[in-house]
Amino acid sequence: MSAPATDDGTVPGPADAPDGAAALAEVRRRLRDLLGPTTVTACEQLKGGWYNTPQLLELGDGRRMVLKTAPDADTPALTHEQGLLGTEQLFHRLAADAGLPVPTVRHHEPAGATAPAEWLLLDHLDGTTWEAAQARIGASDRAALRHRPGELAATVAGVTGPVFGYPQPVRGLAAADWPTAFAGMLHAVLADAERFGVALPVPEAVLADLPARFAAELAEVRRPALVHFDAWEGNILLDGTPLDGEAGEAADGPVDGAGGAEGTGPRIVGQIDGERAFFGDPLAELVGLDPLGAAEDDPDLLAGYRTVDPAFAVDDTARVRLALYRIHLALIMRVEAAPRGYEGPHRDWLTAWSGERVTAQLRLLDTAAAAAATAD
Repeated sequence: MSAPATDDGTVPGPADAPDGAAALAEVRRRLRDLLGPTTVTACEQLKGGWYNTPQLLELGDGRRMVLKTAPDADTPALTHEQGLLGTEQLFHRLAADAGLPVPTVRHHEPAGATAPAEWLLLDHLDGTTWEAAQARIGASDRAALRHRPGELAATVAGVTGPVFGYPQPVRGLAAADWPTAFAGMLHAVLADAERFGVALPVPEAVLADLPARFAAELAEVRRPALVHFDAWEGNILLDGTPLDGEAGEAADGPVDGAGGAEGTGPRIVGQIDGERAFFGDPLAELVGLDPLGAAEDDPDLLAGYRTVDPAFAVDDTARVRLALYRIHLALIMRVEAAPRGYEGPHRDWLTAWSGERVTAQLRLLDTAAAAAATAD
């Protein structure tokens, strides 16, 4: 629940917690500078922030906003995790221009003399994450819902960036071509593994050689498309329409490909958290859509994608690239656990899963390489 406001409009933190009071005073200052006289009536830390700290702010005029604050600039982080909120605000602005249901960006402040930590202010999107509603989604609703992320992915892919790679100015993480950019992105994660003492599931040289080994397949990507790379069900918002078997009235009107044929199912009303975004192969979006599975084998999702891009196909060369991107994401998830301080069962699961994921994708790549050599 949100914390109740005091008479002067401030929001108390826990008893005898001066740091919390100071933080809330800083929130009020930021909003006053941006929005003019305003009252924060409630402030609640949101769940799900693995890196940045998100807070839901309720204002006296009825507006609801999300304030996301990054760790201090000197906090240990992966090489690409510099200016992530700058990446997120860029993604949301570009996606909004393309017609996607994303939060409106109100302000972005990089870390600097006036801000020890980067922060981002967004309008709040009402809804429930697909992940939170997962247990209540029946088969028919799920099939209809999976159509919409395909549409959104194809729409995002229509946005073209200035270069390949990450948008923040970090040396080695962007380039004029995709093979070079992807090599820099992958090698940065491998360097981070060494820096943080994270054991790799296979020899480092095997992984480092992948961009050169499959350079021809990577070179087929000639346009730097916008990629969210984290559009899994935890970052997709559903409206409050009753799900399969639930009582209540369905939302009126069309469901934009996200509900039943007669408009009776839940709708996707938002996509959030674009901090992992980059410009590159639009195929990589499929990896972020289903980090643990294989979105390219989901017929409902592909049908949605093809409503925007009818020519979209996943051939043998595309599957090679997908394997490379799955290795990349699995390594990010494995290595980021160290600077973020993950411990216990979650850390154990990440280590085991990422090891299995990487070795399985390497087997697919070896099989593809052998088949290509036989064909030659």
